[in-house]
Amino acid sequence: MKARVTVTLKSGILDPQGKAIEGALRALGIEGVASVRQGKVFDIEIESADKTRTESALREAAEKLLANLVIENYRIEVVG
Repeated sequence: MKARVTVTLKSGILDPQGKAIEGALRALGIEGVASVRQGKVFDIEIESADKTRTESALREAAEKLLANLVIENYRIEVVG
């Protein structure tokens, strides 16, 4: 089963890396960039046919390792 865990900063948390990317995009002449927020994406393959069990395992992984729940949110997408 393949899945994607996307981790992003919670709104209200400062994102200096996103600001740096925003400035770099403007310096490259890319117009219309209002703001940039950066995050992390984890593409994970799990040997399981049980979608519920897979989502539960990924939730545990996200909460214990992949995301800092104080400042980050995560989203899990299981694709099959």
